[in-house]
Amino acid sequence: QVQLVESGGGLVQAGGSLRLSCAASGIMTNAMGWYRQAPGKQRELVAFLTTGGNTNYADSVKGRATISRDNAENTVYLQMNSLKPEDTAVYYCAANYNRRTYWGQGTQVTVTS
Repeated sequence: QVQLVESGGGLVQAGGSLRLSCAASGIMTNAMGWYRQAPGKQRELVAFLTTGGNTNYADSVKGRATISRDNAENTVYLQMNSLKPEDTAVYYCAANYNRRTYWGQGTQVTVTS
């Protein structure tokens, strides 16, 4: 059974930092990343590690976000710095495996001004 369990969300002031974690079980893939969905908006890509080892970032977080992976722990991290109120959203971990996309349950990030 595939499970993606996120953690690390919370309430932070603008300019602050957070590190989100996504622990994967039942799946072994290098194609993992993060999406987010703000109220009333569509889910959007934040950052993704491709199968080939490349990283993709949304323009809105470039220079402020870093995605990384601990293969031994089968965990993907998203370090977010210089957070802005517009970063407020539910952040979802995603993993592409065997022609499917698996999703975590989401973790709330709220940035106050």
